[in-house]
Amino acid sequence: MIDNLNLEKLDQRDSAELARLARGVRELGFLTVSETGLNEQQLKDVFDAYRNFFHLPESEKQTVNMAATGSNRGWGAPKSEQSNPDANPDFKEVFDCGYELPPGDPYSTRNLSVYAPNLWPENPPGFRPTIESYYSTACNVAMRVLRAIAVAVGRDEASFDNAFDTPMALLRGNYYPQRPRWAGEKDFGIAEHTDYGCLTLLATDGTPGLEVKLPDGSWQLVQAGPGQFIINFGEMLELWTSGEVKATLHRVKGGGQERISIPLFLNPSFDTNVAPPRSGETITAGEHLTRRFNETYVHLQKAS
Repeated sequence: MIDNLNLEKLDQRDSAELARLARGVRELGFLTVSETGLNEQQLKDVFDAYRNFFHLPESEKQTVNMAATGSNRGWGAPKSEQSNPDANPDFKEVFDCGYELPPGDPYSTRNLSVYAPNLWPENPPGFRPTIESYYSTACNVAMRVLRAIAVAVGRDEASFDNAFDTPMALLRGNYYPQRPRWAGEKDFGIAEHTDYGCLTLLATDGTPGLEVKLPDGSWQLVQAGPGQFIINFGEMLELWTSGEVKATLHRVKGGGQERISIPLFLNPSFDTNVAPPRSGETITAGEHLTRRFNETYVHLQKAS
């Protein structure tokens, strides 16, 4: 069973809620969270902005096509990602934006694709400020969850904070059309995969689609009601906590309705060592993420 946790109680370090959080991160790797303080109107505006963008003519979306770049900023067309090498490229569309380095930041001299400039379309009106505002708000919520996780697994609540001064945080709008008639066994909105990074905060439009692989090998539909968000964890956090936090396989087959979801992928700064504590290894967050992006985005597969 996937627990729904109260973020206000987690902020207060309520012992019962922290125990439920510890169980969720260790046993299943998925949970839902409510009472985040996120404004309902802001969420509606964000979903409307993405929906209006994805419904634009393809010629307009092509002006911000990430395939023309060496990064993952802007629009990703259908089949622009291959989340699982044993499946066909995903039939969803995406729009990605992320952290932009301030002037003079040391990372700016290193030409790192994970800190690439964002690409913004001219339409729909107000798209950029709506998405940028939500990006900041969602990052704050995700950090509150991460601090609660630190406490739940026996660390100091601020133990992760310094690693996020220059976060490789990526906000995505996912557009899943109706499952195409031509789709076969290897065709998915997004194929079976684990997330690559640290923590994912997912807002959904209420349309079902996301499935999680349970420990017994079965697949369970995961939904978040009004005011709830889905939380799951990536390979990076599983490494970083020596497996105390579980990265879980999930997928979207696609169904009879279009669906929009909005994940925020919260990831630490590029040079953060996310190797298991006391392992003596060095695994930088940026190298891990860059390698996984190069394996997934079709235009980066070709470049690498």
